[in-house]
Amino acid sequence: MVWCFLALLLLGAHPVPAQTVPARASLLEDGAYGRELITRIGQAKRRIICAFYLFKVGERRGNLPAAVARELVRARQRGVEVTVILEGEKPVGDDNRAAASLLARGGVRVLLARGKKATHVKAIAIDDRYVLLGSHNLSHSALSRNDELSVLLDAPELAAQVGRYLERIR
Repeated sequence: MVWCFLALLLLGAHPVPAQTVPARASLLEDGAYGRELITRIGQAKRRIICAFYLFKVGERRGNLPAAVARELVRARQRGVEVTVILEGEKPVGDDNRAAASLLARGGVRVLLARGKKATHVKAIAIDDRYVLLGSHNLSHSALSRNDELSVLLDAPELAAQVGRYLERIR
């Protein structure tokens, strides 16, 4: 009996590492990112947290960042916790404030980061499971014309880490 107690005590002092499931990754080249982003936002059930250097919602027909903004608002309306963090300083501050205003009117929590360091992150964590990370800003040219490369990861541990990182940005 004493040996069992000591064994349990020792095991408690040295936790066994949790089994991790390997991440599944998909490469998102050029325009594939926008389609995947809109799909994943549309499927979100609990939480979306993201940060972008540029979120430029335009007026023209077929504007992809406007479609992303609409999908973020729809997610919020169906009860998903949505937080969007954007760079608040020049040269992108004016575009980001316009996007922030649109999103905030739809109930989305928006933070405009200000400070000595630029918020140059382009990342989104969805439901503490999926991460989209890469070079894509949310501008029509980045989502439709530029050479851009990002990755979609189905990796719960990484998604939680990315979420915690993004929460620290102010």
